[in-house]
Amino acid sequence: MKVLLDTNAYVALRRGDEAVAEFVRDAEKVVFSAIVAGELLHGFRNGTRAPENTKELARFLERPEVLFVPVGWDSADRFGRIATGLRKQGTPIPTNDVWIAAHAMETGADLISFDRHFAHVHGLAWILPGA
Repeated sequence: MKVLLDTNAYVALRRGDEAVAEFVRDAEKVVFSAIVAGELLHGFRNGTRAPENTKELARFLERPEVLFVPVGWDSADRFGRIATGLRKQGTPIPTNDVWIAAHAMETGADLISFDRHFAHVHGLAWILPGA
């Protein structure tokens, strides 16, 4: 199984969340989205431990089972379709989360996230840790 960590799942993993850690341990590959990296780096720069958190993220990305993935055309196309569909059904979600869902779908990974609004994204393989 391939998994893609949402921003909150990565943070939970770093804080020792066992449910997320188990999914990461069991995964063949951990896909890491450029969008999630951007959200994390933004958060780091607004915090007091930016250098330490950035180094920790870099070490995580160096692990052999972790694959950093840039956003491709397929994600852009999926983003447009997902965002339009969510708006039409009256269940829009934050823009970056639409990108993350599209990226998970492009890579064929199950998305690990604590954000329940991902349940509204049709066709997304979403895992709610601890559920």
